[in-house]
Amino acid sequence: MLENSPSWQATLNNELEQAYMKELKAFLQAEKEQGKVIYPHSSHWFHALESTPLDEVKVVILGQDPYHQPNQAHGLCFSVLPGIKTPPSLVNIYKELETDLGIERASHGYLESWAKQGVLLLNAVLTVEDSNANAHQGKGWENFTDKVISTVNEHCDNVVFLLWGGYAQKKGAVIDTKKHLVLKAPHPSPLSAYRGFLGCCHFSQANAYLEQHGKTAIDWRLPTKV
Repeated sequence: MLENSPSWQATLNNELEQAYMKELKAFLQAEKEQGKVIYPHSSHWFHALESTPLDEVKVVILGQDPYHQPNQAHGLCFSVLPGIKTPPSLVNIYKELETDLGIERASHGYLESWAKQGVLLLNAVLTVEDSNANAHQGKGWENFTDKVISTVNEHCDNVVFLLWGGYAQKKGAVIDTKKHLVLKAPHPSPLSAYRGFLGCCHFSQANAYLEQHGKTAIDWRLPTKV
């Protein structure tokens, strides 16, 4: 299941053999057999890990649940496939990028270029049922993504964790703040962005920290064509 992400295999392959992961796999298989549509496609369940190798992680952004409408989710939190309308939370992320770094808002919501630069775009839950938000919460994915976070915490140095909203902040409570930079803000959702996400300046702070520790800053500008 992690064939395309060899840098993660050493630490996560054993996790895939745990009882909870076998139960999760059985649950997902049963859902499919009942004719339920699951997003993203199974080939994209581990796309965040495949796109951002463990030894290249510079920034971690934690999401909660994949998008649950057709053709949106592809395994990177907050990101949607090309040609799909940019979701409201991502619109607010673009607003903050514009205010913080003067980056013009992208015309699409495809964040693959961030992942390729070392931004791990990780949802807490990696699958969802069509039109049924949070349908796969509590089925085991959270345990697996906790292991991903602890792996980054232990094996990497000087990573920036962007924890937006209470859910992400609780999940990131294990992070060693002596080894890494943890930045917290309200979620970029339209329901909460005005409470402090807009104006948080996380992107410039992240790049300053990376450069202070001898790493290349993230180019947060997205390609105009995807």
